[in-house]
Amino acid sequence: MITAAFHMEGDRVVSFQVEGHSGLAQSGEDILCAAVTSAVRLVECAVNDVLGLEASVKTNAKQASISLKLPGGLGQTNESTCQTLLASLMLYLTELHEEYPDNIIVMEV
Repeated sequence: MITAAFHMEGDRVVSFQVEGHSGLAQSGEDILCAAVTSAVRLVECAVNDVLGLEASVKTNAKQASISLKLPGGLGQTNESTCQTLLASLMLYLTELHEEYPDNIIVMEV
């Protein structure tokens, strides 16, 4: 199962961690894992490569996990953009959970 945990400070998403495999299909054929990976990578690229914010990213291939933590002191524009990106990721993963409830779980912590 894929577990996505979004760490909150009030209404603000400050970080997320996604880990695991969906078990929906064999490696390389799993559309759910591919969808999740693609969405997470898009958000990470937007935050770090496009906006240049140097968010902390940790990966662990053995555990199939990735985490991203926003840096502190973001200006109003970057904060708003990051919150839109992270809220969109959370919503997208939640919609995937509705389609595949036995394969992905999304939580706010």
